[in-house]
Amino acid sequence: MRKLNVAIIGHNFMGKAHAHAWRNAPRFFELDAEPVLKVAVGRNQETLKAYADNWGWEETAADWREVVTRDDIDVVDVSVPTDLHAEIAVMAAEAGKHVFCEKPIALGSGQARAMLAAAQSAGIVHYLNHNYRRTPAVMLAKQLIDEGFVGRIFHWRGAYLQDWIVDPDFPLTWHLQREHAGAGPHFDLGSHNVDLARFLVGEITSVSAMTAQFVSERPLPGADAATFSAGSGGGTEAGPVTVEDAAFVTAQFENGALGSIDTSRFAPGRKNHHAFEIYGSDGSIVFDLERMNELQVYSRHDPAHVQGFRTVLATEGIHPYVAAWWPPGHVIGYEHAFHHAVVDFVRAITDGTEVRPNFEDGLRETLVLEAALKSAASGARVEVEAV
Repeated sequence: MRKLNVAIIGHNFMGKAHAHAWRNAPRFFELDAEPVLKVAVGRNQETLKAYADNWGWEETAADWREVVTRDDIDVVDVSVPTDLHAEIAVMAAEAGKHVFCEKPIALGSGQARAMLAAAQSAGIVHYLNHNYRRTPAVMLAKQLIDEGFVGRIFHWRGAYLQDWIVDPDFPLTWHLQREHAGAGPHFDLGSHNVDLARFLVGEITSVSAMTAQFVSERPLPGADAATFSAGSGGGTEAGPVTVEDAAFVTAQFENGALGSIDTSRFAPGRKNHHAFEIYGSDGSIVFDLERMNELQVYSRHDPAHVQGFRTVLATEGIHPYVAAWWPPGHVIGYEHAFHHAVVDFVRAITDGTEVRPNFEDGLRETLVLEAALKSAASGARVEVEAV
């Protein structure tokens, strides 16, 4: 069987999720190529070695520039903070490597355009990891929409809410610094919801938005939080938060539908509430990632005496991807969507096709997100720039 040697850049949260998928996907799905965990790259060699030993990477390295140009590397997996995505992806594409990249795609549309141009010029397979598309319940929602279940779509109501930085003593990580993240939850979480909105409803043509920052200063990583009081001037022990903490976007779709997207990391009790509601002329669909195996559906054509939302457990063998896993009713989890992404990515390489979302999708969603930031700054509705 053909081998695909994978180099992963980054080894923390996403590094674990990706390694699990590269390693496990061929054990459940029939593929024409086998991913090989060839080399893991990171700055902290001690934690990197522990990661590589645990997940079975053959080698470790400190210099990603050297690794992505190696002749024995076929795939570069970009799992580092957002500010490094463009440089790594462009160099990898120019070296002829297929690229599997975490979201959001880049710090802005300029970098996204460069990534897309490099990938297209090189003719490589490029994938942006919006893994939630590949949740079976979401894919079932797409199937139902394509079959006409909801009819003409009127509304998209999207939200991605978390609560992990409500404590003002939470440290100043890279996620809270514009130079590393591009924006706050509007990019990190909003990119996911914009991706699903585009996937399920269509292109967004104009937006109006508001953003808010609730904590302006946080202790530096490693600082003693007990001696720090947010907003009191922490001196060298503190640093400024340079991104928004929450954003609310209203959107007009090309097909006339109206939408909203609400993102925040200040929603106590919401651990990973990635949800959408779709309302149309014939019915409605509701999804919440925290109940990821379920899809709520409503049909206006049901008999009046039994009308109402019903819950579909998307674990039957006829549902997307499920047949490769467990018997009906045996639910899957967060990590499985990463496996499905690896499967579709590998098949795109071996079949000579494309996989979506790719860098073009990343550029399109970035243009939506940037338009929203412009709207929040100006107070005016903003048209989304054309690709």
